[in-house]
Amino acid sequence: MSQTNGLTKLAYSRTWHHVSASTPHHALSTIRPIPATNSTEVTPPPLGRLASRIAILLMGKHKPIWDPSTDCGDYVVVTNCNALHTTGKKRWQKLYYRHNTRPGSLKQISMDGLMAKLGGAEVLRKAVSGMLPKNRLRDDRLARLKAFEGEAHPYKKNIVSFNGKKMIAEWPQQEKATKAVGKQEVGL
Repeated sequence: MSQTNGLTKLAYSRTWHHVSASTPHHALSTIRPIPATNSTEVTPPPLGRLASRIAILLMGKHKPIWDPSTDCGDYVVVTNCNALHTTGKKRWQKLYYRHNTRPGSLKQISMDGLMAKLGGAEVLRKAVSGMLPKNRLRDDRLARLKAFEGEAHPYKKNIVSFNGKKMIAEWPQQEKATKAVGKQEVGL
């Protein structure tokens, strides 16, 4: 029996999402009740909330066809990683460790040092990597994360919605006018 019984390959098509690490996201805000969209109280999302939202998109948990054993996630492009927002003293106190399995080779670096050395994209990549399930799909999912330090990136044509402007073709104006005339006749 096939593992994709009843599902088409179109169901597993991947879309591209754009996330800016420096702009406020009202859905990821920590302020309750959530203020108005034009309020200055909303700050950019902290690193953990941003990473968890990206991990959900990479896994495909936002789709109705989600299955833990199937890689059905989307691509995510993150810009402005140089302006990651952290709370408290995490930037100076959080440590990242690495070890090459030789005695005495444990190395550590703070988040601030890692951002200075490799940039904010690597800090975000490590945070998202820690939130993905530890299985054989982890590397493939993490490869779909495209993180950039500034606004510029080469995937602008792939993104469905970029800077609030939808790149999907809209209905022709003639059909909109026909629908509007039909609604007026019904209202009479």
